[in-house]
Amino acid sequence: MFRPRPALSIILTLCLVGLSALTSRIAAAQDAEAVNVAAGVSYQLIGRWDVKKLNSILTTSAPAFFGISPHYSQATNAVRLYRITYSSVVPERGNRPVVATGLLAIPDVDATRFPVLSYQHGTVYGKEEVPSFPDNSAETQLVLAQFAGQGYVVIGADYFGMGDSREPEGYLVKESHQQATFDMLMASRAVLAHMKLSGGKLVLGGWSQGGFVTMAFLERLERDGVTVAGAATASAPVDVFLGLNGFLSFPRSNDASWINTLFILTAFSFENYYGVPGLARSVLTDGAYEPARKLYERQPVDFADIPTDLRKLIRADYFDPTFFAASAYGRLLKDRTNAYRWVIGSPVRNYYGDNDEVISPGLGRLAMTYQQAMGSGNTKVEAISTGSTDHRGTFATAVPLWKQWFDTLPDGP
Repeated sequence: MFRPRPALSIILTLCLVGLSALTSRIAAAQDAEAVNVAAGVSYQLIGRWDVKKLNSILTTSAPAFFGISPHYSQATNAVRLYRITYSSVVPERGNRPVVATGLLAIPDVDATRFPVLSYQHGTVYGKEEVPSFPDNSAETQLVLAQFAGQGYVVIGADYFGMGDSREPEGYLVKESHQQATFDMLMASRAVLAHMKLSGGKLVLGGWSQGGFVTMAFLERLERDGVTVAGAATASAPVDVFLGLNGFLSFPRSNDASWINTLFILTAFSFENYYGVPGLARSVLTDGAYEPARKLYERQPVDFADIPTDLRKLIRADYFDPTFFAASAYGRLLKDRTNAYRWVIGSPVRNYYGDNDEVISPGLGRLAMTYQQAMGSGNTKVEAISTGSTDHRGTFATAVPLWKQWFDTLPDGP
């Protein structure tokens, strides 16, 4: 669920969070004034990327970042970028009102109706490495270049606690992810209507953590009767409890050393959002707790102080599968972090990499396996290998395949 970085890069990134935020604020002050659309919804122009910049992402910066050079179709139009601020609620805390942010990218063309991609971002270390700060997000840049640069409206929620949100991060907190993405979709529709634009077919995409969020969002949309033409993921952890069991009880030789972050962010997020005081301290060892807390709160931290050896990070009892499943942490994971256990009605493609250091092939195929195990089989979900790709490579390879498939799907109402 993560984008691996060398430890020194992570340390440097975390130490420069304040500087990055200051730079972003200065840039924001130079942007257009915010426009109020409806109660709790406003938007602000934050930039315009021309075709040359978009194609440079596809040919230069994305291959450098993701370490792989798939064939991308080239951008044909410029894109206007807007930050949307919208009201939402936290379901896990009695629908407490919050303010969230996200990105709306609109092709700079004469058309008034566009297909819409809702993109759900993966795990990031910085609060502003999210869609509404696209200069800080390599994955958002790739999606913008491949989709918005070819006529798609692209929207992306920053999630609670990220972007300009003042909440603690709600990492893999399912209902909050569903709420943030749903309200972002509604807010973007209000902004488009204000601009006298409209959306056609709705498609969903997400990588890593965003793959989980995409499937959870699809569950919410289907429950609410919103038509989704298709949903695609890359490296989606559709059952986080299953994934963590693998790291603790059945480790692979290629498991990422930075998987420690997964345990840290879930432990602290669950403590905050599910109201379980002391949960993180019950999971993490005494020596790891304080630097882990700083990481979660996006404070400067020396990553060398956070053990990559899970037996030095996680208390010994959790390596007993029975204890893990019965613990408060394990029960929350079992009950709250699956995103495939309903009868899926929309076409879905889950892409997975055979050498992904975070998501095993079995986890990558899980949603399809579950759906096809129902009687004669629900064939709506298809799992597709991207070959011997790692975590980043799986995403970079999948994105153009998403585009090819989405282009073939029928337009929406």
